[in-house]
Amino acid sequence: MFPSTSPDAGRESWPDGPRPGPAAPTRGHPPAPRTGPPVTGGERRERGGPRRARRAGEPARRSEDEIDEPEEEVVPPVEVRRPLALTIAGFAALLGVGLVLGAQTSGPGHRLPFAFIIFGVQLLFVLAWTMAMRPPALLLVAGISAAVAAVADIAAVQTDIAGLAPLGYLAAGGFLAAVLGQLVRRVDRVRVTDSLGATLLIVVGVVAFGTLIVLSRIPAGTQAITVCLTASGAALTVARLTDAVLPWPRLAPQVPRGAAGVVVGAMVGTLISAVLGSYLVAPFTPTRAAVIGLVAAVTAVLSDLAVGYAEAGRLMAGEPPTMWVARHMQGPLGGFALAAPAAYAMCMLFL
Repeated sequence: MFPSTSPDAGRESWPDGPRPGPAAPTRGHPPAPRTGPPVTGGERRERGGPRRARRAGEPARRSEDEIDEPEEEVVPPVEVRRPLALTIAGFAALLGVGLVLGAQTSGPGHRLPFAFIIFGVQLLFVLAWTMAMRPPALLLVAGISAAVAAVADIAAVQTDIAGLAPLGYLAAGGFLAAVLGQLVRRVDRVRVTDSLGATLLIVVGVVAFGTLIVLSRIPAGTQAITVCLTASGAALTVARLTDAVLPWPRLAPQVPRGAAGVVVGAMVGTLISAVLGSYLVAPFTPTRAAVIGLVAAVTAVLSDLAVGYAEAGRLMAGEPPTMWVARHMQGPLGGFALAAPAAYAMCMLFL
């Protein structure tokens, strides 16, 4: 079959010259430059949007790399007040001497003098810690804690077998009573979840002093009290004296304490306990006395330091400062409160 029309019919005739458009580059020659119109700034502005004219005196825009990040605010360190550190050191020394001498008055069938001394220290603890931490229903918590302290001392003296089980039951009951008392009032109910830790610390700290009475009823317990409380008192006193002279290096800008005081205090307390161990009778030896003295001294100074951090946290949170005397009695009292069960545990393990 042949087409009915000519193959050239209806087709446009091509010129003899080359076709329009850029010619393909030949081998060995670079491509020809573009012949189109150059891209002007107007087309770029259409792509990126209109630009705002910079006014006279206005700084030019900086790129993201040139924008400086805001500098962190430098918090000035809290000043270490030397008279205050010396006063706290004197209070810690007097408290340690009173507890050690009170332990020497304890004997078989003659525990009441030591129990009265412990009860007085417990009342100081309740006063200082409730005024410093200010839990909801403050008077109720203080009253329940004082009642728990009295009952714990009576139980420590009157029980047939010296043990910590009655004190543990009293601590749990006192804590539940304090929390329920805070839940009664609607005003205090809002803050009760935030104050559970403070209430627990107050009740447990009060009961912890009762372990000293239980420890005095155990063979070699009075000697263990002497060693541990002497080491704790010496550690707290030396740590505060060192802060008055050389509060370096600062552990935190907001806490007026130095690491040198914590370390030197623990070392001096351990040394004094080792010296006492060389003068005491069996089962005490310098090594055993040094070990239990080290645990008691470290517990005391770290508890005192933790109280300083807690006070700094309350001040940074915007809470108003509490009573001056109670705030600064809190650290040594907390140190002896935790050193008491530590002394009991070390006596049970090493003696």
